Amino acid sequence: MARNPTNRKSTIYDIAKATGSSISAVSMVLNGTWARYRIKEETAQRILASAAQLGYNVNMKARGLRLSRSGLAGMILPHYRNRFFAGLAETFEDHARNRGLCPIVVSTQRDPAVEASVTETLISQQVELLFIAGVRNPTPLDALCSAAGIPCINVDLPGEGAPSVVSDNRGGARALADVLMDKMKARGNAPDELLFLGGVTDEYATDMRIAGYRDAFEARGISPAADAVECFGYAASSARLALARRYESLGRLPAGLLMNSITAFEGLVQFASSLSRDAWQSTVVGCFDWDPFAAHLPFEVTMMRQDVQKIISEAFALADKHDDRHDATAHPLVVVPTGFGPMSGEDDRMVEPESVGKVSVSGL
Repeated sequence: MARNPTNRKSTIYDIAKATGSSISAVSMVLNGTWARYRIKEETAQRILASAAQLGYNVNMKARGLRLSRSGLAGMILPHYRNRFFAGLAETFEDHARNRGLCPIVVSTQRDPAVEASVTETLISQQVELLFIAGVRNPTPLDALCSAAGIPCINVDLPGEGAPSVVSDNRGGARALADVLMDKMKARGNAPDELLFLGGVTDEYATDMRIAGYRDAFEARGISPAADAVECFGYAASSARLALARRYESLGRLPAGLLMNSITAFEGLVQFASSLSRDAWQSTVVGCFDWDPFAAHLPFEVTMMRQDVQKIISEAFALADKHDDRHDATAHPLVVVPTGFGPMSGEDDRMVEPESVGKVSVSGL
């Protein structure tokens, strides 16, 4: 390919014409963002070769750094102990492989020091993107990714330092509380006896679910009891002890129970095993999480399901739009609807009616 025969300086228009590429593709290759927008490496190499032959001034050091793709996609999450986080990990791996990337998923056990160490290690391995799932304070991790120029997305719990994708915790909790209170009323119990148990105070997901729970009461013109909300974390053992205290105080089970997570629900099941089956027949039980094995329990459970397929697909869509701006418009909060029925791309069926909603996007 001949150097530009005229005396004028070569431009990206000359390179685009010489390689049969679009102006935008040439621009992305020359400024080093081509991998981010899924331009093939062979195309990038051809554009850079043409630029050199036409005498276009290319930063050769930057070129070398930007053409070295690791082919890795990273994700950190607290653990694999419930279906939600395990589902996020599995779905992330599927999407990464479909994009020609090798997924790396690491559990951090909700330890901030481990979260930071793992993030630094993944960055040193030049992951091309990082999903940060279930981290209560993702801000320092977002800052590490931003400094390295790596797209990162906060999943499940949001942060101000990067785009975030979360479930509609408030809307889902309200819908679940409504169903439970209707069932309580049908059984002759007062709806205002519904309790909310589990989670962590001042954590986004728990706070939103409590708000949704209270919204359901407000819509009916009633109020929950002063001690109706009890946040004791997510451990099954803590839920078991909390229920034992309630049982001892009331002399019976509460009329309605909304458990804030599947692990808290496991504590309820453990406590249930110590009681007769008849003891559970007057209690309405719900859980903001989903597991198909609940259908085999000796008491009825209403479960709110989070759409892991939609959460991950929305997160990858945000990663594709990644840029280096630091204004609020660069960090949207995407809220994915929850439901009682099957979610996108899944075959399992539930007996409850499916909730209806659309993905919403706002700035953090």
